[in-house]
Amino acid sequence: MMKKWNSVWILVLACVALFGSIPAAAQEFPTKPIEVVVGFAPGGGTDMVARAISDVAAKYLGQPLVVNNKPGATGIIGSQYVYNAKPDGYTLLVAGGSETVSVPHFKTLPFNPITDFDPVIRLMVERVGFYVRTDSPWKTMKDFIADAKKNPEKYTYGTAGVGGIHHSSMLVTEKRTGIRLINVPQKGGAENLTALAGGHVNVAMASPNEAYALVQGGRVRCLAITALERSPTEPNAPTMRELGYDVYIDNQKGFVVRKGVPAPIRQKLHDAVKKAYDDPQFKASADKLKLELSYLNGEDFRKALKSMYDQIGESVKK
Repeated sequence: MMKKWNSVWILVLACVALFGSIPAAAQEFPTKPIEVVVGFAPGGGTDMVARAISDVAAKYLGQPLVVNNKPGATGIIGSQYVYNAKPDGYTLLVAGGSETVSVPHFKTLPFNPITDFDPVIRLMVERVGFYVRTDSPWKTMKDFIADAKKNPEKYTYGTAGVGGIHHSSMLVTEKRTGIRLINVPQKGGAENLTALAGGHVNVAMASPNEAYALVQGGRVRCLAITALERSPTEPNAPTMRELGYDVYIDNQKGFVVRKGVPAPIRQKLHDAVKKAYDDPQFKASADKLKLELSYLNGEDFRKALKSMYDQIGESVKK
């Protein structure tokens, strides 16, 4: 009987040691710098929010957050890097846009961006806009659609990559308006707008915060956006639904980690980043960069990602 009870106590103590170690690890976390992976080139909206929040979050986590740009394959290079990382909370991915809800509908990936990552916090949404040069002959979106209908495959449009959310936005627009254009993919948002300003494409799919400097400089203007509501950065640009076209796509940005990071560590990351989100320093940076802040906790962010993933999948289905 004594041996039996000894065995039971050994099992109990082992369980206490095992499960008790997780909160202890979370309490100590982080003990080294945290890598923030951006799957796009510097200068775009994803990069902007990553750097703005990382600068502030460091003081709440007690360790620096180091932004690492890994552009390529419309965000998938960065996503795969984080997927292959150790699930310890020291590698974050800025996700929620192309790499999460759009690209998987165009190519087979070695991971599932919805189920193989755990959302931590949503920071913002990015509207998707149709931008043209200021000397463009099209004054309105309806002008452009009417011209493009008469001249199929005559005009080009730039995006931040094949299969990305900007690419999906135009594909949905083509299907629901009857136009046909030629895609000229770029490496990121900044390069895409440079191509438009230089006259290398007729239209650029971009976010208002990315295009803000060129708009203020009088070089480009927005014809319409794909959101449900007008953008505060582009208040004069109508939504596609206002114009009578059933096109709705929003680009979300937040932090996710690969599946397997312990819940207490994810919670600690969330709480620290939320404090940074509420910090006046971050609010001021976001306002300067024209970022449209929109907080969601991890679980609500997960639901929002799944909703947009399903909507885009249905829209681009052949």
